[in-house]
Amino acid sequence: MGVAGAGKTTVGRRLAETIHADFVDADDFHPPANIEKMSHGLALSDDDRGPWLDALSRAIDEWLRTGRRVVLACSALKAKYRVALRRDPQRVLFVYLKVSPEVARERVARRAAHFMRGDLVENQFDTLEEPGGAIVVDGSQTPEEIIGRLLPLLPADR
Repeated sequence: MGVAGAGKTTVGRRLAETIHADFVDADDFHPPANIEKMSHGLALSDDDRGPWLDALSRAIDEWLRTGRRVVLACSALKAKYRVALRRDPQRVLFVYLKVSPEVARERVARRAAHFMRGDLVENQFDTLEEPGGAIVVDGSQTPEEIIGRLLPLLPADR
């Protein structure tokens, strides 16, 4: 979890490969109206995020029910979003990729084809409620360094 530009997708994909899990991007659960809004530089409201959180919650329930191992890249910026997504506290783990606004802005500016515009990065930091109970990692490190830091902290069955 973390703001846009924290490295959620890059690290998430590599971590999933490393631990033999599936990778899923929470952005794929946004309804078209949310994507359209963000692509125009407009921040989403909690009401906008409701259907997205509902769809993610249903997916997480299904993954837990079927035993599917998933690394989910998800912003989950507010505590109430994380509460909604932590369907089973024993089996759902949050990793917070913490970066500075400068790192996030620079990374988002380099993206060629993504709906998240750079002008929304500041809004993400304004919205962010840093998580308690998450593994906190310096997201400015290389993906290899981050994964090396995470692997000893992950239970073998996750």
